[in-house]
Amino acid sequence: MVGTEPVAANGGGAPAAAAGEAGHRFKLVGASNFKRSNPRSDLFPMHKFDHLEFWCADATTTSGRFGFGLGMTLVAKSDQSTGNHHFASYVMQTGDLVMAFTAPYSTKTDKSESAPPVQYDQEEAYDFLKKHGLAVRAFGILVDDAAEAYRISTANGGIGVRPPATLKDEATGQTSTYAEVKLYGDCVLRFVSGDYEGPFLPGWQAVEDAPHVSYGLERLDHAVGNVPELIPQVEYMAKALGFHEFAEFTADDVGTVDSGLNSMVMANNNEMILLPVNEPTFGTKRKSQIQTYLEQNEGPGLQHVALKTDDIFGTMRKMRAVSRLGGFDFMPAPSDTYYRDLPKKMGSLLTPQQYKEVEELGLLVDKDDQGVLLQIFTKPLGDRPTVFFEIIERLCTLPPPAEVPLGDGEELPRSRRKRVPTEVGGCGGFGKGNFGELFKSLEAFETDLGIN
Repeated sequence: MVGTEPVAANGGGAPAAAAGEAGHRFKLVGASNFKRSNPRSDLFPMHKFDHLEFWCADATTTSGRFGFGLGMTLVAKSDQSTGNHHFASYVMQTGDLVMAFTAPYSTKTDKSESAPPVQYDQEEAYDFLKKHGLAVRAFGILVDDAAEAYRISTANGGIGVRPPATLKDEATGQTSTYAEVKLYGDCVLRFVSGDYEGPFLPGWQAVEDAPHVSYGLERLDHAVGNVPELIPQVEYMAKALGFHEFAEFTADDVGTVDSGLNSMVMANNNEMILLPVNEPTFGTKRKSQIQTYLEQNEGPGLQHVALKTDDIFGTMRKMRAVSRLGGFDFMPAPSDTYYRDLPKKMGSLLTPQQYKEVEELGLLVDKDDQGVLLQIFTKPLGDRPTVFFEIIERLCTLPPPAEVPLGDGEELPRSRRKRVPTEVGGCGGFGKGNFGELFKSLEAFETDLGIN
């Protein structure tokens, strides 16, 4: 590994700092004034979300509930049965969507003969849980070289959390390298690279005999964070990663008379890693939902994750069937007026049958110049009104980009990790036209909880 000088956003010889000074001056202008462009400013190659890791108090119970509620299969584990006496971690998968659920064992147990497969601090984990409760600790993203990504990011202002470490699978000789930088609050961005073709990372034992289940969820579409101040956060992401702005909304665009938020959507070059960021607004009748989150989460963090399906009607029928049996509950459906006016708004973009199913399942519908978005939101996933899920389907009107190999033109193994995204990222938007209905549901939900 050589040097720590800043590198150009395009991988060339000019320092990235120059581009950062000239091009990364963010200012909210509102959705109607924002002009989308893609400067392809990534500081290093970033391809897609690789996985999501929740830190929780009980990995067995939490992973089981999420697997049942989302339709995911247990594919890997690291726990006392595999020789890990530091933490229990269970990995669930459906399609290209991978979630790990990790919980610390007691700090009093004898761990002298045990080494965790990755760097792990039990006290840190307990501090995290005390502060946040059930929450997302890490977003894994696929890069060409995790060590180089860490070097470049930290050289350009990224805050290092875990330096690069390489894990090796003794049976196959395959390796995986990972490194972490701060994203916001205690949530980190985890760079992942290597030729390992197992279900997660070396050190996790594959589970071959778990019952296969799927409700049709395919991948992680976007992940939304809440922070006290928006502009410093997006400036940090632009400087440390090279991300560009993909979309934005202000309280004037998406608020109600009672509450609102400001939001910017940050994206990588291929716009398959979408990281919207919200900040609270003040001076309204009600406290912003973002401020409520920041209080309940005790600081910045991941607010919600959008999970993409190619058949939201089929997925939602299955998810609603298990809602009251231990799955996830959903926010109340919009008003009758919303569904009555929907055909006027969307026209022939949906069929009469689709309009019928949208109303039956309580879905929201929106569109932009690139396609249609169908979406619905769960209620909070745990005791605190913090993290929740969004289930979406994107009906894109633009053709997907041509498939290209990862790396420098070399074909790589076609494992889950190496499948190249060939979709239009973010087509259909982020539900700008639905925020009013969503806010009304959230306001009513918080009133019922007695917290606003």
